[in-house]
Amino acid sequence: MKYRKLGTTDIDVSVICLGTMTWGEQNSKKEAFEQMDYAIERGVNFFDTAEVYSVMPRKETYGRTEEIIGDWFKSNKKRGEVFLASKIASKSTGLEWIRSGSHTLGFDRKNMNAAIDGSLRRLNTDYIDLYQLHWPERNVPSFGNLDFEYDPGDNDWTSIEETLENLQELVKEGKIRYIGLSNETPWGVMKFLEFSKNKNLPRIMSIQNVYSLVNRIFDIANSEASIREDCGLLAYSPLAGGRLSGKYIVNKSPKNARYTLWPKRFSRHHTERGERAIEAYVELAKECNLPPATFANAFVNDRPFVTSNIIGATSMDQLKQNIDSINHTLSEEILEKIQKIHLSDPNPCV
Repeated sequence: MKYRKLGTTDIDVSVICLGTMTWGEQNSKKEAFEQMDYAIERGVNFFDTAEVYSVMPRKETYGRTEEIIGDWFKSNKKRGEVFLASKIASKSTGLEWIRSGSHTLGFDRKNMNAAIDGSLRRLNTDYIDLYQLHWPERNVPSFGNLDFEYDPGDNDWTSIEETLENLQELVKEGKIRYIGLSNETPWGVMKFLEFSKNKNLPRIMSIQNVYSLVNRIFDIANSEASIREDCGLLAYSPLAGGRLSGKYIVNKSPKNARYTLWPKRFSRHHTERGERAIEAYVELAKECNLPPATFANAFVNDRPFVTSNIIGATSMDQLKQNIDSINHTLSEEILEKIQKIHLSDPNPCV
């Protein structure tokens, strides 16, 4: 395994981070335990979860993934071996069953206290190493929308300064160690860093955004902020929801796979343009004699702004291929071919 520093901390986190959102929905508790055991054996020390998981989000499974992780900690006493990240949901999730409902869900003190206490209880731990804001409260481009649509009425969100003050209280109470952002814009990243510096408030150490061969929006502006401000990317969906594994090519519908179960929910990854690009990348993976999933993850692993690559799997074979990517570095020749495919149709799956 390889490790990198998280932000400006002295913490070494594994370049492969174990994503967990399928646990409690597509994966059973037993399967999740097997994944965690294997990941630890392979040197993975970084797990990422969220209060809203399992996915697809349902009232009946809200918080279930955190509960499974908590049960694993309780059964084997390995909490100290894991750098644990979780996330607080905001009103932008639109989920009415979270705390007091999506219409009031925010990063105010009351909601933040309720969220962290719920996560700590489910996770069977006294602290979370990295606590992330899952989505901004304010309106931002998301899930297939590239353009910022200004809404003059969009002013009902907790200010960045207040949000950081509330997080500072949780740090002082020992409930969290570090903080991070998710699904955030360059403006948001820089404003959080500005307030933390000027007001002596906790510093953002990471940003968790989507990144893959077919969605490189992060390259455009967030990448510079990430590198220059020591606020590395925790890349999620590196396989574009599994599509870059090649298992959906020619309209295949694998059993228990995400697009088979919920085809409309993840439609941003399933486009005609995207399918053409995915087929090209799968062919390039064959040229490298690598499984397509290993190939796609290897690309993400070595991007200069990436701190960690959040992989996910519903089978042990998938998990092994994903983790094996750490052992492969793509040649300059292959990277040039990737760039050629990319420039022919930038970001076909946003």
